[in-house]
Parts: sequence; C-alpha cells; structure tokens
Amino acid sequence: MRNTGNRCLCLIIPSILTPVYLFIFLHYLTIPIAGYNYNPTENFAINCGSSGNSQELGRNWMGDIDSKFSPLENGTSTTSSADEPPFLSVPYSTARLSRYEFTYSFPLTAGQKYIRLHFHPSLYVGEFDRSTAIFSVKTGGGYTLLSNFSGALVADSDLGKEKILKEFCINFNEEGEKLNITFAPTAGVDAYAFINGIEIVSMPDNLYYTAQDGGFKFIGQQNSFFVETDHALENLYRLNVGGKSLLPMDDTGMFRTWDADYEYLPKLAFVPVNGSITLKFTQIPNYAAPLDVYRTARTMGNNKTENMGYNLTWSLPVDSGFSYLLRLHFCEFQPEIQEQQDREFTIFIANQTAENHADVIKWSGGNGVPIYRDYGVMMPSQGSNKKQKLYIQLHPNPDYETVYNDAILNGIELFKLINPNPDQQPTSRESNKMKLVAITGGVVCGLVAVSVLYFFVVHQMKRNRDPSLRDGALWWGPVFYILGTSTETHRSSLTSDLSHHFSLQDIKTATKNFDKGYIVGEGGFGNVYKGYISGGTTPVAIKRLNPESQQGAHEFMTEIEMLSQLRHIHLVSLIGYCNHKREMILVYEYMANGNLRDHLYNTDNPPLPWTQRLQICIGAARGLHYLHAGVKKTIIHRDVKTTNILLDHKWVAKVSDFGLSKMSPTSVANAHISTVVKGSFGYLDPEYFRFQRLNEKSDVYSFGVVLFEVLCARPPVNQTGEEEQAGLAHWAVTSYKNGKLEEIIDPHLEGKIAPMCLEKYGEIAVSCVLDQRIKRPSMSDVVRGLELALELQESTEKGNSINESLDHEESLSEISGTDDDDKDVFHNGGRDVCDSEASRVTIPSNDEKSSISVMMEDDACVV
Repeated sequence: MRNTGNRCLCLIIPSILTPVYLFIFLHYLTIPIAGYNYNPTENFAINCGSSGNSQELGRNWMGDIDSKFSPLENGTSTTSSADEPPFLSVPYSTARLSRYEFTYSFPLTAGQKYIRLHFHPSLYVGEFDRSTAIFSVKTGGGYTLLSNFSGALVADSDLGKEKILKEFCINFNEEGEKLNITFAPTAGVDAYAFINGIEIVSMPDNLYYTAQDGGFKFIGQQNSFFVETDHALENLYRLNVGGKSLLPMDDTGMFRTWDADYEYLPKLAFVPVNGSITLKFTQIPNYAAPLDVYRTARTMGNNKTENMGYNLTWSLPVDSGFSYLLRLHFCEFQPEIQEQQDREFTIFIANQTAENHADVIKWSGGNGVPIYRDYGVMMPSQGSNKKQKLYIQLHPNPDYETVYNDAILNGIELFKLINPNPDQQPTSRESNKMKLVAITGGVVCGLVAVSVLYFFVVHQMKRNRDPSLRDGALWWGPVFYILGTSTETHRSSLTSDLSHHFSLQDIKTATKNFDKGYIVGEGGFGNVYKGYISGGTTPVAIKRLNPESQQGAHEFMTEIEMLSQLRHIHLVSLIGYCNHKREMILVYEYMANGNLRDHLYNTDNPPLPWTQRLQICIGAARGLHYLHAGVKKTIIHRDVKTTNILLDHKWVAKVSDFGLSKMSPTSVANAHISTVVKGSFGYLDPEYFRFQRLNEKSDVYSFGVVLFEVLCARPPVNQTGEEEQAGLAHWAVTSYKNGKLEEIIDPHLEGKIAPMCLEKYGEIAVSCVLDQRIKRPSMSDVVRGLELALELQESTEKGNSINESLDHEESLSEISGTDDDDKDVFHNGGRDVCDSEASRVTIPSNDEKSSISVMMEDDACVV
C-alpha cells in the first residue's frame, strides 16, 4: 500500500500540474515573440535527417523526411554516431548525407532573405567519415555560397568547434517561385555532402542592402558605396560589444545570434551598462539590433592620460582578396554624455582613417538614441596569406575638441560580399554611382589559392614558350577593381598585392633597361625611376639601390616589412620589390607631383597657395598619427622631412621612405627606444641626439621643422647666411617669440595668411620643436591644431567672422604631460619656453672631411 501510494502520487502530481506546466511553457514561448520588432513573412527551420517536429529554444524545427521539403535526390539520412555527446541540440543531432548532389526547394515570396546553414562535422553511420565531407553549396539565384567546403577543417581550425553556422543574405527576385539550395560533393575525391539544419527567414528590405537614395563610405574612396541586390552577403561576425552572447530568441524577430566580443579584444576595456534606459529609435528601425546591444558597450575609462596612449581595438580574422561591409552600432547611454563634443573620437578601420570626428550625440541627436554607421572596406590579397586581420580601432580626440577623452562602441556586424556566378547578369545603378565587383584571379568565391596557383603555372609555361611574353610588357594586373564611369570610382590595382616579388627582367622592361631619361629623383638610397606596368599603361615609381649607398640591405628589408603591413591614404603604397643578386629595388605607386620640397624652394614650380599647403600638412600629420597610434605597436618614422612627403596627382600628401623606421616594443605612448642616432640634419630631435633615446615625439620635432619649411619656403639648414639664420627652427622660434614671424614667411604668401591662422599655425610649429619632448604635442594634437588653422583661414577667405569659428573651439592647450607646468604647450604662443642657454657640439658629417656645428637650444636643434 505504501509503495503503491507513492507511485500513484508520483503519477497524480504531474497530471494535476500538467495544465500549469503547459501554461508556463506556452507563456515562455510567447515572451520573445511578443517582444519582437519584426515578424518575418517566411520562417522555415528544417531539421535535416529527421521526421516530425522538434522544439529548440522556443522555435519549431520541421523534419525533412517525408515532408514537402524533402530533397529532390534521395540522400542518406542518419542520426549522429553513438560516441557523440548524448545531448546534441536540434538541429545538430541528425543530418542528411549523400555522395550525390541533392537539392532543397523552398516556395518564397520576392524579397531579401537570410539563409542559415547548420553543420556538425562528425563520424556518421554508413562510413561517412568527417574528413571526406567536401562539397559546394549553390542557390538558384546564381550564388555559390560555399565552395569545396570542409566542415572538419573549419571545426579543427577553430579549436575543435563542434557546431558551425554559416549565415548568408540574398535577394530573391522571383515572386511565387521556389528557391533551390543545392549541395554538391566535390568530384574526384570520393566526397560526400551533408547538412544538419537549414533556416530561411525573410528580412526587412534594405536592412543591409543599400536603398536607392542611400550610399555610405568605402574606406580609401571618395564616392558613395552601395551593396547591390545582385550580391550575396556572408555574415562573419555579429558581436554584442561589452555584453553577453544573445541567442536567436533574444533577437528582434530574425533569429540572429549575437556573440560576446571579448575573444576579439587584444586588451580588455571598461564595460558600462545601463539596463534601465528607455531607448528612442528615431534614427534607425527598432529591429536593427536587440535592446541589449544598445544598453551595453565598451569604453576606455576615465584616465585621460592613459586613454590618449592607446587605441580601443578589435581584431577580426578575415579572408584576403575580398570586400566587406562593416556595420558599427552606437548608443550614448551614460548620463554624463548629453551634448555634442562631450565624447568625440577617431575611428580607424583596416589601418585607415574612417572618421576623424566620430560624435555619437551628433549622429543620433541625443542620449539614448541608437544609431549605426556602415563602411565598405577592401582587404587586398597578400601573396600566399589567405587570412589577415581586420582591425577596428578607436582613439579619443584631445581635450580641446572633446570633454571626455574617451571612445565608445556597442555592436559590430561584418559581412563578406559575394559576387553572383559569372553567368548571371548583374544589375546596375546610375553611371555616377560606385558599383563593386570583386574579381579575385578567376576565383568564384573559393579555392583562391588553388586557382591563383593554376593561373601562375599556366602563364609561366606560356612565357617559357613565347618570347614575346618574356621580353614584352609586364603581365601582372589587378585582382580587384571597382566599376563605374567616373574615374573617382576606380580602385587602384596597385594595392592588390603589397609584397609582390618582381623579376629583374620585369623591372628592366618597366624602365627601358634603367634608361636615364626615366630618372625622376635621386636620394640616399639611389636613383628613382618612373616605370610603366600593366602593358605600359600604369605608371609606378621604382627605387633602385646604389651598391655604393650607405643605405643597404637592412633599410631595404625594413622598408618592405613596414610598408607591407601598413595601409593608409596618407602613406605611400609599396607595390613590390626585386632582390636579385646585388640588385635591391622597391616599386611604389607613382606620385605625379613629386615631393613637397620641390614646391617650396629651389624650384621652377609655381608656389603653392597657403590653403593647399595647410591641407598637405594636415594629410602628412594624419599619416604620422596613424603610425604612432593607429597600429598595434607604435612606429617611429625617424626621417620626417619635406622630401619624404610625396604628393599624388590630386595633391594628397603621403609619407614615404621607411628605411630608418623603428617599431616600438610596446604600444604605450612615450615609451622610448635606445638606438644609434639616425636621421637628417636640420630635422634631428635634440633630446634624441643627446641621449640616443627615441620615441614618437622625435617625429613630432621633425614635423615641426617641416611646418616652418612650408611657411617660410627655406631649407632647414642654411650654412651661407648669418649665424642666427643657420637653423630654420631656431630662427623661426626666435622670430615668433619676438612677434616677427610674419617677417620671415614666404614672400609669395605675404598678405595671404589670415592673422589668426598664422598665429595658430606658429603656436603649433613652435610647440613641436620644444627641446623637452614631454612638452611637445602628440601628432593627434597637431592634426587637430592644423585643422583649426585651416578653418580660421577658410573662414576669413569666405568673409565670415573668425570669432564665430572660435566659439566652439578652445585654444590649443592641456597637451599631455606629467605635471601641470608641462600641460600648457601652446600657452602664450609658446614664447615663455624659449629662454634657455645654448650649448655647442661638433659632429662629423657623412663624408668625414668636414664637421658641422650643431647648436642645441631648449626649443630647437639648429644645424
């Protein structure tokens, strides 16, 4: 009786509570649905290799056996092997497998859709070994989503990841037709194809595709960029920055997964949270991202000095040779951030400047208002490197531009753009719009390395057979370009391979066997030739090492190693090199307007207008700022001078010549390197010369000399003039101190520089050449100061009141330093820091036949 009673009780209690359990269960299922901001018109979730329906995290999964979604070809269905974990979740516990091609067919309305493919590489019943699962996935819309995909390789390369999710976005044009998804085993390797789960979910129009009146920034380009509906997108990363992972049921109705971001952070950052804020979706749709994405973030913290010394960075591995759509989500939810310029920062994407003045309040219109920004970015091929890292870096703006030296980011989404198959006819936009087409050496979304290798082998065989190919025009060409009628829309093919190795014969062909008529410059390295590649149509600069040059193999390799890692609009691009016996040759993009010095003095070129000089200085300063703060480890150029600032055909400034550059062993700002003194006289940092201790402020000093060169159109060293004029920096500082700077400016600029612009420009230049490097500004400060000087000049030229321009700009002040006396770098125009005694030393010149007197001032190094 006692035991029976217990058994009956155990049976009775569940039966009584079943309605309660059922109510709770149904209520639980309706909670996320009720909170969804988007209800998809199509929502298919197929549990492949199973029958009946299954529930997983509030979602119904339909088995494909004997259903209307059964594949057109009969494959083999089986459950996972017995040695698998016993509680694999739906849809990973069963799979459909076949050694023959099979196709799923889904009736759909026209519109944009998510396709999600779920894979669990495993040993399946029937001798389906995980290592032989190699196959491609194509859709009837003309896309190859996966090419020769191996789930085992993907899983093993990702630390034994058991479950693989591949998400794609496509545009389906055929109303009332069926979308076919075909799985095709790779031929010739006894391969099979398999799939565990398929999702088809409709998505709002133009959530990721570009609307007709839209367009956004493509990094390194000027025209608007569009994601056309004839392209597919593959989602690679969707990160809830600063927050926890969000499951599909936590999304806004589209069943997206948002991962935590911590594993992509080289350095952890502060995580502010405001779970109680009421968000106001006035700028973007409320289904763009879950509320939790906009209620958490990462920032840099409250230590202003430390914040200015590093970047808040995310590192995302991606495939080389493709273009990507990057979406950054922002929302200011901290109560202290209410006004524009409260928190303003710079955004670097793929080592290029995307935004100089990112201000979330300005973009969104207020606190608690979510916003996102889209960017297109190309990740060029890097020789044999199939993978590289895409860096997203945020750097705070200085005190005079923002209240809080900080940056913020709430979410990241990254998509790879997939071209339609070659037999598909692409759509087009207006002729003055930019359209992307990624051509990767004949590759159709996969087998990049194999296809390229095949191309090179076949071509080399043809070259060996055909003398005209060996001796004629160079054969390499672009692997990526942007189509459009405007020349502004063409991306240079020269960035497609930053470490290309050229044969000596190729170089001779490009320069007509080093014809002297092709020489366009000379330097310490040797002669610089203008050559032509791509069938003689594309000009390049070819720098050939003089065997007797003091610059040798070390500088040669330094240049290659530095520039092959760096990409920025204000850094010269290295195309490739040739290292054949004693020949050391570097190939760069051609700079049509030469170097900056060629347009300042000792030249027949017409003088540059002042505004153009300012723009050139700003560009060069941005390039140096990127070297100091935009890369993982600070790079010190060590040879900043006007001949190393090159100008392209549009007068865009690009820093060049990295043969003497040094990489800091740490990313901490102001860390020094003990090294032998190298550089150019007249530009040499006196503190670096005295103590042989190098840091990025040495570049700042050299750039200050450049600023005086630009203003005065005089060389940094003048041995034929009066002693007080021997060193430009010393003379300019003295003139500024005495209020006579306008007396030594370029005569062509007399009366053409706005007085307040000249005053501000002088402050910046003087601060750069201060003897104590701790008192010098950072290059970030210099960029902002020069931008302010340009605003003052343009305001005067337009007849506006300069005072109005200053209403929202504080005077340059409080530049980083260790004590209060060091902070006011630009105070009183820098004049009260120019009263120190001079000392004199003698150092041998390069030819060892004469000596050059070097006067050390506390504010300048005068040669």
